[in-house]
Amino acid sequence: MRTLTIGALSTQTGVKVPTIRYYETIGLLRPAPRTDSNRRTYDDAAVRRLRFIRHARELGFEVEAIRQLLTLADNPGQPCEAADALAHAHLADIESKIARLQALRTEVQHMVEQCAQGEVRTCHVIEVLADHAHCLHDHH
Repeated sequence: MRTLTIGALSTQTGVKVPTIRYYETIGLLRPAPRTDSNRRTYDDAAVRRLRFIRHARELGFEVEAIRQLLTLADNPGQPCEAADALAHAHLADIESKIARLQALRTEVQHMVEQCAQGEVRTCHVIEVLADHAHCLHDHH
């Protein structure tokens, strides 16, 4: 069985050393065994787990959802409905964020297009930011 230093683990997974330490601290990554000189050592299972965590983070999953997904991954004989529910909830959150961003883009685009490029006293950008009543949407 091969062992890796934290630097080698970082290189293989694309996760920075401080982030690896953080994941250990919050319990996403199991604490690494230590050598006699107190250096962390990692095995192939740690590489796989860290890649899982990195990929889940790249997909926008929150830490608590990743924790739950890792628990499920550690128990492969379970039904996958819990994982599916987590993914569906995350998808709904993404769709909600996209809708809010699209409304935000429309609002800012309208604000910019209405600007007459004159003086600040007649600047639509300043006017909209100063008075929410000039907005197209309620985006509180």
